[in-house]
Amino acid sequence: MPGAFQLATSLVKDEEKITRAFETGDGVGWHEHHHDLFAGTERFFRPGYCANLISSWIPALDGVQDKLASGALVADVGCGHGVSTILMAEAFPRSEFVGFDYHAGSIEHARAAAADADLSDRVSFEVAPAKEYPGDGYDLVAMFDCLHDMGDPVGAAAHVLETLGEDGTWMIVEPYAGDRLEDNLSPVGRVYYGASTLVCTPASRDQEVGLALGAQAGEARLREVVRAGGFARFRRATETPFNIVIEARP
Repeated sequence: MPGAFQLATSLVKDEEKITRAFETGDGVGWHEHHHDLFAGTERFFRPGYCANLISSWIPALDGVQDKLASGALVADVGCGHGVSTILMAEAFPRSEFVGFDYHAGSIEHARAAAADADLSDRVSFEVAPAKEYPGDGYDLVAMFDCLHDMGDPVGAAAHVLETLGEDGTWMIVEPYAGDRLEDNLSPVGRVYYGASTLVCTPASRDQEVGLALGAQAGEARLREVVRAGGFARFRRATETPFNIVIEARP
């Protein structure tokens, strides 16, 4: 919760930018926000990742845990400060991890965090957008709480499909949401609708296409995006009160 408050105060500091975005429809890029948004987002999501990523989310994916244990190649797209990347690397010492984010400041922070954790030999971070990150043959591509912020999530899905190995998996962690407005009128849903209005939707509008899924897209809408990107298999692997975890396969 302290992270949520730090995130919220960053938006007060950005009020003029966000107001102009509503007037023009042009949006506000993630990179244009006050730095408290980046730190607050890390603090808000970190506890959930620490509690669930290794213990329940990865085990819920078909065959992924065994691959990571024996040695796999993983891309963490939209990695931000690298919390999720580092957690996976610490849990699976035989695997290699690359984190990608278009925000250079976050990548700089993530590199420092990897060095502090003594993981720089098999964890790297690069500046790259979701539709253009390099490499292929990934056993796992992960996206944590970021697909809905992208201007062209369908294009991002298509690029993930191109970069996955033959038996690869795309793990999509998104904010918990139902498919109907009335399903989301809960304390968590209200927080996410507020964040969507002030951060997620303006961020998408700032990019090409500007689809603006928002933080309350719901499983049905996410399925449409993933299948439009070319994926044949889609299932909800698990969930928490704050997140849903989707497994997509070619």
